[in-house]
Amino acid sequence: MAYVINEDCIACGSCIDECPVEAIKEGDIYVIDPEICTDCGTCVDACPTEAIHPA
Repeated sequence: MAYVINEDCIACGSCIDECPVEAIKEGDIYVIDPEICTDCGTCVDACPTEAIHPA
């Protein structure tokens, strides 16, 4: 089960450097590619707005 980023994302970039498989793509709201995400959860801990949740 991959993670998803909701509308609380402020595009701060905290999660991108934490993702070991580079599954997070930049944009107005960041997006996690479910085909690449390994469900490790490191992005969840890095997000200051708690915008990342299990899909």
